[in-house]
Amino acid sequence: MTEEDARKLLLTRQAELAEEGQISREAREPVTLQQDSVGRLSRIDAIQQQAMAQATERRRRAEQERIRSALARLDEGEWGYCLTCGEEIAEARLAHDPSVTQCVGCASGA
Repeated sequence: MTEEDARKLLLTRQAELAEEGQISREAREPVTLQQDSVGRLSRIDAIQQQAMAQATERRRRAEQERIRSALARLDEGEWGYCLTCGEEIAEARLAHDPSVTQCVGCASGA
């Protein structure tokens, strides 16, 4: 995978994440239900749905940060190298996820 291909993939994914964040904004808002018109189980379900949407947003933000970091490494000429040991990251690993920061050995703790 070339650096240009990686940059395109990262920017595309970054745009997708931003769009997903906009779409799910309403699901993350505080739950406000009429106590007299909605049953207890409906309130619990709404709170659980909100919690799941918030967890998804946290994962989305973490991925966005990994993408920003990968784009910065591309700009600095450091992309494709393990941040732990400095060795090159395998081509297949980068093709699967261009935002990875470690080679397989360091990621597995070996």
